[in-house]
Amino acid sequence: MLVLVVLTQKGGSGKTTLAGHIAVQADRSGAGPVAVLDADPQESLVEWANGRSAENPVVARTSPSQLDRDIRRMHERGIKLLVIDTPPGNTPIIRGAIAVSDLVLIPVKPSPHDLRAAGKTVGVIEGMEKPLVFVVNSASSWARITSDAVIALSQHGAVAPVIVHQRADFASSMIDGRTVMEIAHKSPSAAEIAQLWEYLNARLNVNLRYTEIAPLEGVASG
Repeated sequence: MLVLVVLTQKGGSGKTTLAGHIAVQADRSGAGPVAVLDADPQESLVEWANGRSAENPVVARTSPSQLDRDIRRMHERGIKLLVIDTPPGNTPIIRGAIAVSDLVLIPVKPSPHDLRAAGKTVGVIEGMEKPLVFVVNSASSWARITSDAVIALSQHGAVAPVIVHQRADFASSMIDGRTVMEIAHKSPSAAEIAQLWEYLNARLNVNLRYTEIAPLEGVASG
């Protein structure tokens, strides 16, 4: 089971909407079964899932005391990809989620405040030696600060080659438990999510192969 953790210390980054969209896109792309653990006390993804007519992805709430148990439960259910949506800030459950992650995705809005917060988030992840990738999210088309954000973030780590732009269809689709792929699968928003998942999937599987091969190399060299 691969674990993708979506986190940012600053609220308002569009993190939860992005996590739900990635989970649905992964399932639609054949990476499932896919599950989501909603670790945010606001339980926005749980409420979103309650409005869905589709059975997938599986969405469940979790808490700091239940995180390890819930991850084991998802593994036992045969889940292939687990997406963990974390609360903003620096909370105990964030460290627990990072510890079990195969990849950490940090959505960042192209604004000075969000960029400063992203730098603080990096320190926690790097201290736990986990791979991370930024994605510029909720961006305005043609705004210079968007390209400036990509340059600034690249100094801290990998940046997804896909920019997710701010569009009304992201918010409107989430109202009744859907995603942009399910209401307008040929829209620019749907295309951005598809491209983002393709990139993340490649990153996740590269990290998995490295994890599987590295111990064997260590034995051979010894």
